[in-house]
Amino acid sequence: MLQNLETNAAAGARPNNCWVESIRASSPTHMKSITPSLLEEKRAWIIRHPSALDMFHEITEASKGKQIVMFLDYDGTLSPIVENPDRAFMSGKMRRAVRQLAKYFPTAIVTGRCRDKVYDFVKLAELYYAGSHGMDIKGPTKGLKYNQKSKVVNFQPASEFLPLIDKVYKVLVEKTKSTPGARVENNKFCISVHFRCVDEKKWNDLAQKVKEVVNEYPQLNWRQGRMILRKRGQGFGILVSKFPKKTSASYSLREPDEARIIF
Repeated sequence: MLQNLETNAAAGARPNNCWVESIRASSPTHMKSITPSLLEEKRAWIIRHPSALDMFHEITEASKGKQIVMFLDYDGTLSPIVENPDRAFMSGKMRRAVRQLAKYFPTAIVTGRCRDKVYDFVKLAELYYAGSHGMDIKGPTKGLKYNQKSKVVNFQPASEFLPLIDKVYKVLVEKTKSTPGARVENNKFCISVHFRCVDEKKWNDLAQKVKEVVNEYPQLNWRQGRMILRKRGQGFGILVSKFPKKTSASYSLREPDEARIIF
């Protein structure tokens, strides 16, 4: 992403345009009224990313004889997307479905959020939790005795950066407080700047403020959220969204309730 920004700046473009345009394209809050062209776009998108419910037989056939591992996002997959991230609660039905799933397959929740915060939402000790985009991973603890706790997977390769991340968090809070609706979240090993409640006209300014801060700390980098990769060819990506979005996922589902049915 930084390379793209630098390239655009060198070409004379506004440095944050690629970021803003990508956000605009993936933001459901800015979808306009339904028109014939939008309907046609949605039909074409569904052909490229068919419903995982409709293609379930194909998925199960391709999985025969293989060790199945489930990697689940949290926001928008296990819980609805909400304006306040602290209110992104999963339903009791979803919790029961995930608990049942984990009885049959190793199941992990991979999120940009702080691992402890997601665990407080989910409260299932039989899962793997990968927080801060994989910088904080902990394995299942259910069923272990006290003297077996040392056997739990616990992976935190960026611990040395915690003081720096705390410092940058405070700088970003101060830097963005003049942007109405902006919210900065400390996810322990990464920091999230939420734009969902920010007026679209302010997105460029917000991106520039974040970029200015990051440039002062070369040890850190910034990324736009929402990214699914499938280059290894060892799994199926499923995007949960009501709206067409640019994605590398093979299949799609419209909402968390459809994801629960898959489980």
